[in-house]
Amino acid sequence: MRLEGWLQGLKRDAYGPQLTFLYGPDAPGQRTRYLEAARAFEEAFRPAGPVLCISAPGRAELCGNHTDHQGGHVLAAAVTLDMVAFLAPRQDGQVRLLSRGYGMALVKLDALEPRQEERGTPQALIRGIEASLRTSGYRTGGFDAYVDARVPIGGGLSSSAALEILLGSAFNYLYNEGSISGVALAKAGQFAENHYFGKPCGLMDQLAASTGGVVALDFADMERPGVTALSWDVDGMGYGLYAVETGGSHQDLTEEYAAIPREMGEVAACFGKARLCQVQAAEFYACLGRLRGRVSDRALLRAMHFFREDQRVQAMAQAIRQADMETCLACMRASGTSSMSRLQNVYPLASSGERSLALALALSEEILGSQGAWRLQGGGFAGTIQALVPRELCPIYVERMEAAFGPGCCRRLHIRPVGGYRMKEEKHG
Repeated sequence: MRLEGWLQGLKRDAYGPQLTFLYGPDAPGQRTRYLEAARAFEEAFRPAGPVLCISAPGRAELCGNHTDHQGGHVLAAAVTLDMVAFLAPRQDGQVRLLSRGYGMALVKLDALEPRQEERGTPQALIRGIEASLRTSGYRTGGFDAYVDARVPIGGGLSSSAALEILLGSAFNYLYNEGSISGVALAKAGQFAENHYFGKPCGLMDQLAASTGGVVALDFADMERPGVTALSWDVDGMGYGLYAVETGGSHQDLTEEYAAIPREMGEVAACFGKARLCQVQAAEFYACLGRLRGRVSDRALLRAMHFFREDQRVQAMAQAIRQADMETCLACMRASGTSSMSRLQNVYPLASSGERSLALALALSEEILGSQGAWRLQGGGFAGTIQALVPRELCPIYVERMEAAFGPGCCRRLHIRPVGGYRMKEEKHG
């Protein structure tokens, strides 16, 4: 459908049912947002042919902090904060990506190799995803795209994974008739982030963003990760799920992130294994004294976190199936405690004065006590925490957290039922 058809359909609210399906309680205002994005796309690129509209969500990690890269289990959910793009194919093998507030990214898809000057940029993700898909046998090509991003950068909801799934979905729907699976798109995003962008992430972020809903993920087989859909109506059970941005900076933290999988891997290597999922917890504890000196004490503590956190994920997944909110709360609180005391990704070494995550966790405990739960969200060291807040305490929680960390720091999250999504075109006369 040409852009004029999108504009006409949006003006008369023809896409209301789809927007309600995608955004639920966050649907109000989306029609205006899509209209503005379509007009910005028209102004920037003047498309003459068919135009597609796609979106990709951010994600919330519910339990399973730094377990994915060790072949463990994770609970995650796609959320309604997302990235939306209007796009059209190009015939010259060039990608032009314009993002609201972030300028134009230009990539000529004439080489597969990573480029040092592109590390840490959207161009690296575009090139890396295209390279991954092309070498996997999928078709690729150029396109123009205007992106409206509502997943906050550095907000702990993985804006990078949302962009990666958005880009992968562009190649999927423009050139492969939607035939690329969510797992394949997730792997392409992780490949691009690891080898082109320069961040050593696991697969959880991308898989949650490409799958949608609440999912229990099993990474024992990285080539074929297990994905089990769960149904969890947090709002209906009387709770609000919040992400709280604490204001800490992620700058210069890549090495601190990278040290976690490296140190866990060092412990696994002591047993002749590549990942901790291949080591029995009982065997680890039996050998703990002999491991000291071979690896750091911090590595041992991080391994201890993995073994217990992996069990917690499975316990919380079962609690979700049984609508047992008390166990869910207990698992989430224990996850937060373990990140502080064992995983130790709450206190950045680069700045002895930066303790925003620890302060937010402590304040959440003071406000919620045993009535709610709080934990680290995402990679750690700076950024965002997550909280489950009973309905009656939501106003108080938001007021006190925003008094400490600034207006707008609390974001109410709602679960989105699908991952990367192509808007179905409204048929006209």
